[in-house]
Amino acid sequence: MKSTGGCLCKAVRYSISAEPIVTRVCWCRVCQYIGAGSGTVNTCFPSAAVTVSGELHDYAMTADSGNVAHRRFCPSCGTHLFSASEARPHLVFVRAGTLDDPEAAHPAMTIWTSMAPGWACFDERLPKVERQPPPAA
Repeated sequence: MKSTGGCLCKAVRYSISAEPIVTRVCWCRVCQYIGAGSGTVNTCFPSAAVTVSGELHDYAMTADSGNVAHRRFCPSCGTHLFSASEARPHLVFVRAGTLDDPEAAHPAMTIWTSMAPGWACFDERLPKVERQPPPAA
């Protein structure tokens, strides 16, 4: 399967030559910032399968785990596209909303529910995990 996607202004485009490993809805505080108050939907792929064209800016931060995480976004329109951890360089998380076909991503669980605001809406069909689940791969 090949997936494609990009940012709102189309300055950044990507293609992915692998199947998704897992897709999760995340309600951690960082994702709430990125999602403008909502959780984000993130699909994990092998890093080697992702090809990007266009300029990305990188915001590095230390996660609660102590690992350095990188958030990559378009400098023109601000669309967040990817996140990755230095602890697992073989994986990249793609923001599902940036996929050309959003039906390609089907969440398997909702994570960091303990951080979600009281008004958050959860899909009751998905398992809920209060914090970080084990690594995707």
